[in-house]
Amino acid sequence: MSTDNDIIRRSRDSPEAFGELYDRHASIIYRYAARRAGDFVAEDVTSETFLVAWEQLESYDLARDDARPWLFGITTNLLRRHHRAEAKVLKTAARASSREAMADDTDRIADQVDAAVAAGRIAKTLKGMAAIDRETLLLYAWADLTYEGIALAMEVPVGTVRSRLNRARRALRTQLNLTLDETEKDHGRLAAAPRNA
Repeated sequence: MSTDNDIIRRSRDSPEAFGELYDRHASIIYRYAARRAGDFVAEDVTSETFLVAWEQLESYDLARDDARPWLFGITTNLLRRHHRAEAKVLKTAARASSREAMADDTDRIADQVDAAVAAGRIAKTLKGMAAIDRETLLLYAWADLTYEGIALAMEVPVGTVRSRLNRARRALRTQLNLTLDETEKDHGRLAAAPRNA
C-alpha cells in the first residue's frame, strides 16, 4: 500500500493519482468538519480542503508519509471561515441543555437528561473557550491526531499544543466539576501502574 507522500509525488505528474488521496482521507475530513460545523458545512469544507490541497501540492513536504496533519491544517483554516456556523451549533446545544426535562421514573430518561445537560455544559464550555484552544482540543478528540500531528496541522511547536490542551481540559474539568484522578499527570497522561500492582 502506498503512503500519502507517494500518492502526492505521483499526483504532481499524474493528476488522476490525487483521487487516491481523496478516497483515503475524505471521509475523516468530512466527519471532523461535520462535528465542528454541522453537515451543511462539512460537504463544502471537505471539497474546499482537497481543492486547496491540490492547489498547494507542490508545497507538501514529501518527507512526511502521513498527509492527515496537512489536510486537517487546511480544514481547520477553512473552518475558521465558517466559525459563525460552528458558534451557532454550540449555542443551540447549550440552549437545549437549559430546557427543563419532563419528570419520568425510568432510568433511561434520567440518563438521557443527564447526557443532554452534560452535552450542553460541554458545548457552552467549548463556545466560551479561546478559539485556538477549542481547535486544538477538537483536533485531538475528534480528528484523533497526536500532539505532533496537531502541531503540524496548526504550524506550532508541540509544547504549544500541550499548553493549549491543558487549558482546554482545565476549562472542561472546572465547568463539569470533575476532580483529577490521582493517577493523572499534566497533559492528560496516566501514570504507569505500580510494578507491584
